[in-house]
Amino acid sequence: MVEENITKLITDMKQDYTIGTTKLGKYVDFNMYENTERITAYLYSKHISGDKDSFGRDKPFFNIVTSARNIWHRATDIDRKNITIKSTKKSNVITAFLANIKVQEWMRKSNFGQFLNDWGLVLAGYGSAVTKFVEKNGELYRDVVPWNRIICDQANFESRPVIERLFYTEAELKQNKAFDQVKVEELCELEQSRKLLDDSNVDNVRDFIELYEVHGVLPLSWITENEEDEDIYVQQMHVVSIQKSEDGKDVAFTLAKGREKRSPYLITHLLKEEGRTQGIGAVEYLFDSQWMVNHSVKAMKDQLDLASKLIFQTADTNFVGRNALKSIENGDILTHAPNAPLTQINNGSHDITSLQNYTSMWQNGAKEIVSTPDAISGNTMPSGTAYRQVAVLNQEAHSLFELMTENKGFYIELMMREFVLPYVRKSLDTTEEISATLDDHYIKKIDSMYIPNEAVRRTNKKVKEMVLSGSVVSPYQQDLMIQSETQDLQKQLSQFGNQRFISPSDVSTMTWRELFKGFEWEVEVETTNEQKDKEAILTTLTTVLQTIAVNPSVLQDPNMKMLFNKIIANTGVVSEVELSNESQSNQTMQNTQPMPAIPQATQ
Repeated sequence: MVEENITKLITDMKQDYTIGTTKLGKYVDFNMYENTERITAYLYSKHISGDKDSFGRDKPFFNIVTSARNIWHRATDIDRKNITIKSTKKSNVITAFLANIKVQEWMRKSNFGQFLNDWGLVLAGYGSAVTKFVEKNGELYRDVVPWNRIICDQANFESRPVIERLFYTEAELKQNKAFDQVKVEELCELEQSRKLLDDSNVDNVRDFIELYEVHGVLPLSWITENEEDEDIYVQQMHVVSIQKSEDGKDVAFTLAKGREKRSPYLITHLLKEEGRTQGIGAVEYLFDSQWMVNHSVKAMKDQLDLASKLIFQTADTNFVGRNALKSIENGDILTHAPNAPLTQINNGSHDITSLQNYTSMWQNGAKEIVSTPDAISGNTMPSGTAYRQVAVLNQEAHSLFELMTENKGFYIELMMREFVLPYVRKSLDTTEEISATLDDHYIKKIDSMYIPNEAVRRTNKKVKEMVLSGSVVSPYQQDLMIQSETQDLQKQLSQFGNQRFISPSDVSTMTWRELFKGFEWEVEVETTNEQKDKEAILTTLTTVLQTIAVNPSVLQDPNMKMLFNKIIANTGVVSEVELSNESQSNQTMQNTQPMPAIPQATQ
């Protein structure tokens, strides 16, 4: 019964996805499958109506969408180095700092930079992208799922289960111990070719088994096979292969199933469109422009092809159906009846200029639609174009891309909070030290929090030993001992340069996992775009530096200092942490409390 339900769910959703349409308005019908296939065809410079016309002539594809897609990709690019974890309050400065270290480490190990590039390319071309985060054998894997593998609801991605089509070889199935190996053995006898959603073959290699990976909120009875659980809905997953039986019916082979905390899929958009799962990317915006440019180029090609031919006419019926040019090339002698001359037809191309202008009109319209003027495309502007005009065009074009980049930043923050940070916290169930190479401002921050407390702790230990031995220690002596311990600690830490070895706390039983409990919602995930006007930033910093050099006392005024900090922070290259006042680092503390995340120095 359960396998019948899952089979019906998959076949119904596949049919709805491939042939069903969604009404976006009275005059607007949307079919995501056809839309996706058309985008893919245009990106590969292929006509959806075939490569030849009704007369068998080749149809050129003058691609204008790929360049627009690439510009969108570059203009909204986010690199791994642009993602940082920052604290939202003083109490979690160190926690956020350490989380940033581990997140950066995970991004390096998982090649997250390549993921960002792949994700950005799909977003630019299709308007939306489906990402997938899965934990396996203690590792967190990330992926961008191609649209030709996804079956989902066309109006709302989260409203129905998400189905991913996968093709496994026999070796891959048998290596995956999470699969029911009895069912695997049965399936390996039914190897087939990889297919698209319309059941056309990808290739002729018959070494694959098609699987459907289903994730969604479904009746609990689909897992327990207990009728009493039919009205209880939980998040779950199923890995199923559907094969044809001898009587032609669909039979499901369930390889794995079970409950899960949340769906591994996340839909992301550059600009979200109301009423449809898939947004609108650079390619879809240019559907009509691409069609009309192709139409115009095809008309020009047909004219030029005709003009390149020599066509003759005559009243002599002896030449009907003969190729005069071929006859001449073969050395034949031409004869024709009296008063029946052989004359050339005027088939020269006409009005090509009008077609070129018509093509340019659509190309210029396309640039306006997707905000890719010549200035941002890297093309040379017409002679006499003012630099200020070029700068304004770039600024206006980038304003849209800044919004898209901001949206990408929001989704990266969601990825970090929902998948990466919980994984980092769970994987740190240990008391081992973390080694980190830090920037100068983080070195200062760490040492300013550690040295005073550690100096007091060591001094109190020595004072206790002296008192137990019968000595009397005055407050003045304690102050001198604290100063001495502070200097010793500074010397010891300086030996490590910019490297620090950090443990969860002074309590050896506390683990990083306990220290990081719930921190993913207490820190800020900051994503910055690398597309900055560096020249303007350097000009601002130089002006500020010159002002301070001429009159250093200007920062003594609290109001001036506030304005100075605001100017520096707004450049986007200096953080609030770097601007924070570290004067308290030289103060001593008489009482100390156990602090998490302190550098370990050799005593």
